[in-house]
Amino acid sequence: MELKNEVLENQDLVITRVFDAPRKLVFKMWTDSKLVATWRGPGGFTNPVCKLDSKVNGAIRIVMQGPDGTRYPVSGLFREIKEPERLVFITRKEDAEGNMELEIENTVSFLEEGEKTRILFKAVILKTTPEGTEACRGMSMGWNQSLDRLAESLYRFSD
Repeated sequence: MELKNEVLENQDLVITRVFDAPRKLVFKMWTDSKLVATWRGPGGFTNPVCKLDSKVNGAIRIVMQGPDGTRYPVSGLFREIKEPERLVFITRKEDAEGNMELEIENTVSFLEEGEKTRILFKAVILKTTPEGTEACRGMSMGWNQSLDRLAESLYRFSD
């Protein structure tokens, strides 16, 4: 698996990965709630809540749970869905009371490379609070671990 990761000066994140799976399946892994729940979040995390209304302006609701039991709620919505080429979605990290701490625009491009799929993932920070700053620092590590888990899930589902 090819890995490229770059944090830009303005705190945006760009990650490129090549997955050994067809583009249609990789795209589905990002839009099907049951499949997203298998890989979203850093290593050791689960997703007890994972609801995606995969249409333009459709809601996103994910609650990631860390190994220590801490829950990390995320809400958002889909801005663009061009199957199987591109996804644009907004995510908001929330505190325990549902207040927004961090808002990010995420863009995922899916490129066919023979039997493989290259994704270009870009996360642009739109808004952050002082409490959201720590999440910004961990964004690269968290997404890279999520994509590692995506590769593992693709391996299981492609058989």
